[in-house]
Amino acid sequence: MAASLSTLHLHHQLTFFRKPSLSLLNKSIRPTRITASLEFNITFAPPKPKPKLPANLQTDAASLSLPPGQLFIPWIVRGEDGNLKLQSNPPARLIHAIADAKTQPKKKKDKVKKESSGNVKAKLEAEPTRSKAARRFYNENFRDQAQRLSKVLAAAGVASRRSSEALIFEGKVTVNGSVCNTPQTRVDPGRDAIYVNGNRLPKKLPPKIYIALNKPKGYICSLGEKESKSVMCLLDDYFQSWDKRNPGLPKPRLFTVGRLDVATTGLIIVTNDGDFAQQIAHPSSNLSKEYIATVDGVVSKRHLFAVSEGTVIEGVRCVPDSVELLPQQPDRPRPRLRIVVHEGRNHEVRELVKNAGLEIHSLKRVRIGGFRLPSDLGLGKHAELKQTDLKTLGWKC
Repeated sequence: MAASLSTLHLHHQLTFFRKPSLSLLNKSIRPTRITASLEFNITFAPPKPKPKLPANLQTDAASLSLPPGQLFIPWIVRGEDGNLKLQSNPPARLIHAIADAKTQPKKKKDKVKKESSGNVKAKLEAEPTRSKAARRFYNENFRDQAQRLSKVLAAAGVASRRSSEALIFEGKVTVNGSVCNTPQTRVDPGRDAIYVNGNRLPKKLPPKIYIALNKPKGYICSLGEKESKSVMCLLDDYFQSWDKRNPGLPKPRLFTVGRLDVATTGLIIVTNDGDFAQQIAHPSSNLSKEYIATVDGVVSKRHLFAVSEGTVIEGVRCVPDSVELLPQQPDRPRPRLRIVVHEGRNHEVRELVKNAGLEIHSLKRVRIGGFRLPSDLGLGKHAELKQTDLKTLGWKC
C-alpha cells in the first residue's frame, strides 16, 4: 500500500512540471471570484476653505478688467481714504523704492571685533601687511617711478637741485633725444634716455643713504668753498669701498641735513634723500636739538634765567625749551650748560649764551629728535643709520 502511494505522489509531481498542452493554452482562463467581502472604514478631511476677501475688495476684483491670458497678481494697498483696495499694479512708492535701491552704492560692512574688555567696536578691515621683499618687488616692477627731472639729476649725483635746474634751463639736458627746459618734467631713469652734457644718466639710481657723523672742529658743512675742509672729506673711506659694495651703481651725491658752524662739533646727519632732509630740517617738524655748551667763568642763577628768557635773532624771538647747569666733573673744570632748542636758527645757542653775558668755550650737539650721538662714535667717525634710528629722528618712511 505504501509503495503504491509513493508511486502516485511521484506521478503527480511529474505531471505538475510537465509542459502545458496546446489545448490548455487555447482555453480561456476565467477569473476567480472572491467570496469573502472586505470592508475598510476610510474617511478624508474636508478641503480647507479658501479665505474670502472683504466685501469692498470683492467689488474691486470684479471691477478689474484684465486681458485674456494675463496673469493676475493682486496687490492690496491702502488708499488715501484709509480703506483697503485691490489693484493689479504694484503701488508707486514700491516702484520708486526699487529704482532708488538699484542706483545707490553698496555699503561696505564693517567687521565687528570684541575686545578683551567686552566692548564691541566696529573697525574697518585693515589692509594685510606685506613682507619687505614683496614691497621691494612691487616698487621696482609696478609702482610709478616717474620723478621730477631736477630731482633725478640730483639723486644721480650730477649736481645739487638748484645746479641741476640751471643745467636744464641752459639746455644741457636731453630726454629721449629732445632738449628739455622744464625741471618739473616727469621722467623715469629706467625707461627714459637722459643725457647731461652728452653723458648718459645711469638707468638705476643709487640707493638712499643715511649716515650719522661726529663732526670735529674746523670742518664746514658746505661743498662750495674749496679752501675750507668739508665734512665730506671724512667720508673718503666710505666712497673708496662703494664700488665693492655696490657694483655698477654710480656714487651718490651726499649732503648734510642742516648745518653746524665751523667751531661746533657733534652730531650731523649726511644723506642723499632730499625728502628726508626737507622734513627733518624744516621748522614745521618741531624737532628738538640738544647742545652741550662749555663756558668760561662762573655760571650763576642770573645767567640761567637770562638764557631761559631767550633773545631776538633775525627779528624773531627765540626761547629755548630747557636750560640746565650740569654737575662739574674733575676732568672738566669749566661749567657746562645743557640747552635744548627747536627753532634751529643760525647760531641760536651761541646768541642765547652771549645774551646772558657768558662766553662759549666749546659747543657740541649731542641729540636730534629722539636720536642721540653714540658714545662710542669718535670725532670724525661715521655710522650708517638703521630704520629704527630714522624713526627716532621723526622720519615717516
